[in-house]
Amino acid sequence: MQKISIKSTDNSMNNSFDKPIFIVGAPRSGTTLFQYMLRSHPNISLPTGESHFFIPLLRSAESFGDLGEKKNILKVLEAMYKQSAGFLDTDLHGISFDIDRLTEEFYLEERNSIKQIIAGLFEKNAAGENKQRWGDKTPYYVLHMKTILELFPGAQFIHIIRDGRDCALSMFNRKHDFGVYNTFFAAKYWEIYIELGRQMGADLGPNVYKEIHYEDLLKTPQQVVKGVCEFLNEPYSDSLINFKKSGEAGKTPLLQKPISGDNSEKWRTSMTLVQISIFERAVGGTLKSAGYPITGDAKPLPLPTRAFWHLHNRLTRFYYRLFKQL
Repeated sequence: MQKISIKSTDNSMNNSFDKPIFIVGAPRSGTTLFQYMLRSHPNISLPTGESHFFIPLLRSAESFGDLGEKKNILKVLEAMYKQSAGFLDTDLHGISFDIDRLTEEFYLEERNSIKQIIAGLFEKNAAGENKQRWGDKTPYYVLHMKTILELFPGAQFIHIIRDGRDCALSMFNRKHDFGVYNTFFAAKYWEIYIELGRQMGADLGPNVYKEIHYEDLLKTPQQVVKGVCEFLNEPYSDSLINFKKSGEAGKTPLLQKPISGDNSEKWRTSMTLVQISIFERAVGGTLKSAGYPITGDAKPLPLPTRAFWHLHNRLTRFYYRLFKQL
């Protein structure tokens, strides 16, 4: 069968598709809320889950062989599905993930790189939603922004930052998912995302990287969203604030409720004084640099205490995984 080039959907030919949007941040930072808000924009397509396959596919790129061959394109899509089956089955709302059809289409379109295959999937999903720009919300991509920017030079990143003490409380509700079993470890887990993300963001510059605080999004959503639209060079739309009225209620309980500042600073009443002290002594400097007040002097924890909490978390995670298999 003769190959054909469909330049109307190739990244090099479509300025809107050439500017993907990535919502990133530490776990439990409010990225899902903002994902549902932004995907309500009439121009922006965002799947409702998290892809997770960008970095694994890039790391395995050489193993797929020559992507000019149809069988190797199929290998990429199979690896993509193995990594993120739930996302591909339920979170794409413009297309269905028909692996045989997509293999044939990508082959005919001469999508012969990991970049072009990934872009092709999101572009087709956006076109199916009649939207001109695509994006993705996978929080841990905040640790890989430079790699993603090399892949998509026109990409823009929106980093959602939330008070780490509230992130910790939320992570404790899903401790087995995140492998977080004590306050100290939760603090250091949050700090890695914040510090690396902000360091990379400073290097990327203000046209590529924008920070927004979850607390500001709750208290002044219209102001924050207008700032994001300006950053993205997209027109503001009231649909971003009224997204729940569209029927896209979402997957989390918070998305069923009106946007409210009451969902911030829960740590003040839900954390014990000991937990607050441990968190602030572990990462007080990062809290302050991100704009969050601390309640004490945040004297650093001594090395033996830090080592104990690291060991406690490691052993607890090991025992959970061990008994889960029994």
